[in-house]
Amino acid sequence: MESAILTATLAELVEVGYAGLTMERVAARARTGKATLYRRWSSRAELAVDACKLPGVADVDPPDTGALRTDMITLLRRISAKLAGPLGDILRGLLAETGHDPELARLIRERFHTVGPSSLRVILERAVERGEIEDTIPTSRRATVATDLLRNEFLLFGAPIEDAVVLDIVDDVYLPLIRHPATDPGCAL
Repeated sequence: MESAILTATLAELVEVGYAGLTMERVAARARTGKATLYRRWSSRAELAVDACKLPGVADVDPPDTGALRTDMITLLRRISAKLAGPLGDILRGLLAETGHDPELARLIRERFHTVGPSSLRVILERAVERGEIEDTIPTSRRATVATDLLRNEFLLFGAPIEDAVVLDIVDDVYLPLIRHPATDPGCAL
């Protein structure tokens, strides 16, 4: 039943967006009662965020090409492809509503922060094992700069994200940042 409800929620998000999402519509689409939804999710914000975390919706498998550069390019291309599909429209709609719905904003910060970065962490840990980067990088603020820049590109310009942008993020910003970190983290620019 949970899978049917979450699938119905995704369909509603695609069809009417978060602003039009109601527990009534989801219950009708999933062929259940509202009480069933409220037993598991106290709000439509929780329901929407959980629906976006269904397997295959937002997850991105970490590539293993044997090199940090090609792993990062592949990862950003995979994330970009996800954003070019229905997930991108859903996320754009959810993010647009965060200014009006503090609970939704909190849930997105808590639950979506790990989507790209979990795959990213695997890639960075492999790079540490290969000696490509220092062992402090995977837990540093620098670790997520590439996915942060990709998300910014998506939010400002939409999808599809041009491959040249992916290459610029990786080659011009990300690799120089994580391969040659400042030797004194306390020094100011």
